[in-house]
Amino acid sequence: MEGLPEGVATPDPVSENAITGGRVVLRREKARRSGKTVVVVSGFPDTISDSRIEGLAREARHHCGCGGTVRLREIELQGDQPERVRQFFEREGFRVGGLL
Repeated sequence: MEGLPEGVATPDPVSENAITGGRVVLRREKARRSGKTVVVVSGFPDTISDSRIEGLAREARHHCGCGGTVRLREIELQGDQPERVRQFFEREGFRVGGLL
């Protein structure tokens, strides 16, 4: 790059993941769902907006190939696939606790 002295690294752009990361917890639920299993992602930090949670839910549904919704700042993803959900949120920069 022009204007930078030799040997100075160019700054990396700050990714949205670095700003919005944090810890989330996964849990499996079947109750009150006619025997269907869902994976619930909860514990989003207050620094993450509701619109960002909606966006994460949309991306997670696409990544997992399933349906789902957002209720009370928790993402509910249909199906019993906690490994895929964990992989997605780790890729997005979150530390994931809960289901193994």
